[in-house]
Amino acid sequence: MSTLTIRMPESKHARLRSLAKARGVSINRLIDEMATIALAGFDSETRFRALAARGSRRAGLALLDKLDRAFGGLHGHGARSPR
Repeated sequence: MSTLTIRMPESKHARLRSLAKARGVSINRLIDEMATIALAGFDSETRFRALAARGSRRAGLALLDKLDRAFGGLHGHGARSPR
């Protein structure tokens, strides 16, 4: 286990204390959870970019079109035009 000292404005520290209290956790636990979420997002993006670099743009767009058809274009993208 490591110790990390960070500098931040007192107002932000106070808001983090309030958030931690509202969630029923310590500030340490809150920061640890937030760091875990940030790292998971970073790892996902890194993996996605590595896979995308090896993939085919045409195949990727075809897959997105297939998902739009299967789920009715839930995100309002509709059919994609060839790029």
